Amino acid sequence: MKKSSVFTTKILPVIKNRYIIAILAFLLWMTIFDENSFVSIYKTRQKLQALEKDKKYYTTEIANNKENLNELMSSMDNLEKFAREKYLMKRDNEDVFVFVEEVKK
Repeated sequence: MKKSSVFTTKILPVIKNRYIIAILAFLLWMTIFDENSFVSIYKTRQKLQALEKDKKYYTTEIANNKENLNELMSSMDNLEKFAREKYLMKRDNEDVFVFVEEVKK
């Protein structure tokens, strides 16, 4: 009988308190149903971190590509070297041999 008397004397008034009900309803709404719920905020922050990581990657790639472009445009020798190495271009009287290393398993 003590359990039922504890429930009616201590827990029941807390449950009937309208302020506690309002706070619990607000927390439930904010965690699950709201457009700006804690779950959606967490997902948005995860996306933001991924986008910032991508931004860092692409800014370094842009810097590297600008450096390569400046190197290519600085002299014709560099441009010819790039064309020969990357695109296997050759002059009319030349032959190109491509060596591919075997990958050992």
